[in-house]
Amino acid sequence: MTASAAGDRNQGAQEAGYEPDPRRWRALWVTLVAGFMSLLDVSIVVVALPSVQRGLDASPAQVQWVVSGYALAFALALVTAGRLGDALDRRRIFLLALSGFVLFSVACGAAPSITLLVVARLAQGLAAGFMAPQNSALIQQMFRGAERGRAFGFFGATVGISSAVGPLAGGLILALASGDQGWRWIFYVNVPIGILAVLLGRRLLPRTRPSGRQHVDLPGVLLLGLGVLALMYPLVQAGSGGLGRLWWMFPAGAAILLGFTRWQRRLVERDAQPLLDPRLFTAVRGYAVGAGVGTLYFIGFSGVWLVFALFYQDGLGFSPLRSGLAVTPFALGSACGAAVAGRLVDRLGRMLTVGGLTAVIAGLGGTALLLRFAPLDVAPWVAAPVLFLGGFGSGCVISPNITMTLRDVPVRMAGAAGGALQTGQRLGAAVGTAALPGLFYLVLGSGDDYRGALATALGAALLGMLASLALATSDWRRDRRTRQQHGTCPEDIANSPVHARQN
Repeated sequence: MTASAAGDRNQGAQEAGYEPDPRRWRALWVTLVAGFMSLLDVSIVVVALPSVQRGLDASPAQVQWVVSGYALAFALALVTAGRLGDALDRRRIFLLALSGFVLFSVACGAAPSITLLVVARLAQGLAAGFMAPQNSALIQQMFRGAERGRAFGFFGATVGISSAVGPLAGGLILALASGDQGWRWIFYVNVPIGILAVLLGRRLLPRTRPSGRQHVDLPGVLLLGLGVLALMYPLVQAGSGGLGRLWWMFPAGAAILLGFTRWQRRLVERDAQPLLDPRLFTAVRGYAVGAGVGTLYFIGFSGVWLVFALFYQDGLGFSPLRSGLAVTPFALGSACGAAVAGRLVDRLGRMLTVGGLTAVIAGLGGTALLLRFAPLDVAPWVAAPVLFLGGFGSGCVISPNITMTLRDVPVRMAGAAGGALQTGQRLGAAVGTAALPGLFYLVLGSGDDYRGALATALGAALLGMLASLALATSDWRRDRRTRQQHGTCPEDIANSPVHARQN
């Protein structure tokens, strides 16, 4: 019997002998709180950048690394961390990474210079990257059937809401901790929450007991790391001309990732253990489409928060708190949408994502028009209802897409699968965070037209979302044709014996 066949057989035995852990729901909330902190730190710092720059006497290029460095280190760690969790013990890696995240949060808050702050942020992002894939893998491990869908619904809501609520949370902290040093509390606030999560995680999280001898693909780690670095580094350097100077890294990164793909296929042919099994994309229903939908959506979704912050704070003179309050309707809508979507995803499937993307496009498009043409003194408040609509749609995109992408992944691949999914989202976020503010400043440079700059940047964000909608619609139509031909719903097909053999 081949190693992969033995793994599939062991996986089936584990599924058949599954006994629900009575502490699983409490354990889930521990992982969600930790995941919320790590993802919140991507967007919460955006509103504090002016304070950081003043407090540490830093240049704009230096202070940009406070955001970009975290995102870069986060993305570099994800797949490798997921595979290590699959091969070793997810609980141990999660707790070690969470402890490191807390420690490096202290280092960020206490940093006496911009150089040390950037170094601490790189380390904090690395710890967050090791922690993030364990979240989705632990859900795969602790839940089955309909419960797994509900758990992934909560996880998806956490991803969406943490990104949307970051500007408001940052504004509140800066309002309470005034002064040039108030930004430090954006990092210190992680400490008590993180310590509590570590203590509860030690009690509640289940251990992983991988069967058989486990191997970590070190050449694959190197190739994937170099490929992701080559694609992301020019993007995080975009503010200082990185796209023009480092354009050659994009084709180099694509070539390295092609080599990584071929190496992973070769390992599968040898019945070895790849870092990222290519069969995730070919044999696990919905994974490839879901990863594509998430990557394209995050190109538009992640970049809009920095653009809104620039428009409200620099263009309209809002404080960080007032700027955060202006985009709060999106966060509220996202929370409501995720709550509704979690109950409907099993019944509606990909159609829910299609509807959600349509609502996001309508909401952000309407917001762009209102902020462009409505009187400035009332425009932010007139735009609130359509921004809420966009947020509601977002809640129906992120949470269901994560659920549909990961629910059929075998538990033995859960960490690597979750890491790869989030790597795609981080790459999309890096593209959006570099491109949208770049467009904003490009329009602004031709005439100080903040409203035109905002409308242009939001229009570009909608292009990524339209591409995501096209992919989701194609998958939905394919599901509908399959249902008409076989008289079954997509969930029945996913659970069929044939599909189980493919997995």
